[in-house]
Amino acid sequence: MATKKNNTNKTAPIKDIEYYKKKFWKIFFYTLGGVFLFFILASWGLMGSMPSFEELENPNSNLATEIISADGVTIGKFYNENRTSIKYSDLPQHLVKALVATEDERFYEHSGIDGRRTVGAVVRLGTNGGASTLTQQLAKMLFHGEGSRFLPFRVIQKAKEWIIAVRLERQYTKNEIIAMYFNKADFVNTAVGIRSAAKVYFGKEPKDLTIDESAMLVGMLTNPSYFNPVRRAERVKTRRNVVLNQMVRNGVLDKAKAEALMKKPITLHFHPESHTDGIATYFREYLRDFMKEWVKENKKPDGSDYDIYTDGLKIYTTIDSRMQTYAEEAVTDHMKNLQEEFWSQQKTNKNAPFVNLNEGETERLMQRARKNSDRWSIMKSDDKSDEEIEKSFDVKTKMRVFTWKGEKDTVMTPNDSIRYYKHFLQSGVMAMEPQTGHVKVWVGGINYKHFQYDHVAQGARQVGSTFKPFVYATAIEQLGMSPCDSILDSPITIPKGRHHVTADWTPNNSNGEYRGMVTLKKALALSINTVSAKLIDRVGPEAVVDLTHKLGVKSDIPAQPSIALGAVEITVQDMVAAYSTFANEGVYIKPQVISKIEDKNGVVLYETVPDSHDVLNKDIAYAVLKLLEGVTESGSGARLRTEGGGNGYNRVTGYPYVFKNPIAGKTGTTQNQSDGWFVGMVPNLATGVWVGNEDRSAHFKGITYGQGATAALPIWAMFMKKCYGDSSLHVSMEDFKRPPNLAIKVDCYSRVVKDSADTEGGEEQDTDEFDLGMNGG
Repeated sequence: MATKKNNTNKTAPIKDIEYYKKKFWKIFFYTLGGVFLFFILASWGLMGSMPSFEELENPNSNLATEIISADGVTIGKFYNENRTSIKYSDLPQHLVKALVATEDERFYEHSGIDGRRTVGAVVRLGTNGGASTLTQQLAKMLFHGEGSRFLPFRVIQKAKEWIIAVRLERQYTKNEIIAMYFNKADFVNTAVGIRSAAKVYFGKEPKDLTIDESAMLVGMLTNPSYFNPVRRAERVKTRRNVVLNQMVRNGVLDKAKAEALMKKPITLHFHPESHTDGIATYFREYLRDFMKEWVKENKKPDGSDYDIYTDGLKIYTTIDSRMQTYAEEAVTDHMKNLQEEFWSQQKTNKNAPFVNLNEGETERLMQRARKNSDRWSIMKSDDKSDEEIEKSFDVKTKMRVFTWKGEKDTVMTPNDSIRYYKHFLQSGVMAMEPQTGHVKVWVGGINYKHFQYDHVAQGARQVGSTFKPFVYATAIEQLGMSPCDSILDSPITIPKGRHHVTADWTPNNSNGEYRGMVTLKKALALSINTVSAKLIDRVGPEAVVDLTHKLGVKSDIPAQPSIALGAVEITVQDMVAAYSTFANEGVYIKPQVISKIEDKNGVVLYETVPDSHDVLNKDIAYAVLKLLEGVTESGSGARLRTEGGGNGYNRVTGYPYVFKNPIAGKTGTTQNQSDGWFVGMVPNLATGVWVGNEDRSAHFKGITYGQGATAALPIWAMFMKKCYGDSSLHVSMEDFKRPPNLAIKVDCYSRVVKDSADTEGGEEQDTDEFDLGMNGG
């Protein structure tokens, strides 16, 4: 029987081209769908958070808070990153063109992603530079930084970067993106953002940058640390020239001009910004403390606190940068000169700089200084015993110390460094407009880096004879006296029990002499102690204390007759405000240092409201001004007008001053010359100056150099000379405003007296007599 043969060698069907087409498109669409889904999920934030619309609208820019003077100068900043935003309109076009030519040639053609560069980068596997556009770089800077080096995460971050870039392009114009980019870029060396970079490297605003300077800054953007102009000038020059070539290549710079610029060296005006540099350092620290309290009381719309280091606030202050500079220059010039005299006098002092202190008193003072030092607190935190810490103060140590010729590296024991620093004379200066309360000048010391105690607002010191006008004002108000009334300069004793004195009090005049009948104007001009004592005895200490507090003085003042001679501690700030009341027709205005505060968008958050109240009527205030004018006409302030000089005038820095205009002022000197004062006024500016050592036991041995007329007055005089030399400041040289129908006699007529040892030019005032009858108490 025949069997059927099976065909086991059948050939497989041949797949035609249609099959492979279908396979290709299937893979293509799956891949495309996967990529699309990947971007959708990324945009929804399922692969990590994405910025919201609000965050895109207001990206976290970590902006520095600017402190702006009344004349529009940025005098300081509070920051974590030294960044201040700038508008596109403030950027020079060659800076913008340099950036686009170097970083993103087709910036104005794409919508956030440059397809041609992206494909090219993929083909070259990134070996010839990346494909990130300016917008992508901005997205990276704003929202996720450098990112991960792990490839899968890097791919996810790149996708998010693209999405953010496209959103930014929809949200902002090209010009706004460029401005944001420049504001966010880090240029190292404390410079974050183009404005800080221009300031730090070239000492100018961005709008003033030259083409080669702009090219250098743009060149840094690739790698700011690698292209650091402070450390690698030649490398930076090469990179700058690459930028210039790119500008030529893109047709935004002439080749010949570029070649000329390429030959130029890198020239910097390098000045890294810090909180201890620049002008008004003491004021800026005072302002920092003010802002710490301000943010507690003034919240954001969402209820959170403002951060003065990151929220980009703008604090518009009343300080005038020109006046501030003039005042700081005056302090430096005079204190440097006066300090030489102090060093000279201390050479023979075995306990320098302390005078008339025994060993026990000196040790207590030194121990207090040791315990207040950083060394003590650091070692205490390391659990060192007091004995170990005290021994360390006798071990010689390398240190850098302050001198008036610049910082100096030396070796000394910490105990010696304490004594060294206590030699230095300090100063506090404040100037204010009497009519507005606007503080124009605030100099809290001689060098903030080394001496951080603020002698304007923190340091209350005895005021000496600068307190006497408050006594005179009280007498004029309560007793109806005038500057032309006479009073007997003779010994006075206020007995125990009267005005709360615990023992008989007999004040003496500084020269031990008595002049007989004198006018109030002359008594204040010559700062006669017995007259002040008789006035306060008549009106009572309580009345003087009450008036002084109405004048804005916040110190606790004992109701004792001795306050008539200035045994009261008051700050420079309070003294200037009190004196300003006389120049403001008897109306006290609280000193103001801020005019307004804005947020980073220019929205006003705070405006200062003047705080004022009436203290004296116009006639009395004007009468006190006439009394104070007498001080600068024939009294302790007369050296403002003279040219003669004399003993010790080598330390009256800047003398002669030869002022011709009306000046109301008063000098003050405390016991042992521990404090020297001068408060001087012209109609639209009142300025107070204090000079002294940190410790009252360190002082000049004699009155010649320690008195207010030598220690403090020259700072006022040199400051005012500089102000008058600047016509843009409009500091008045006019008379003080005389009230209409003045009811108090202030024009004191004089007659010649041939034999008068105590009168100026052989004249004495021919005036009404007003004998208080307090001769001998």
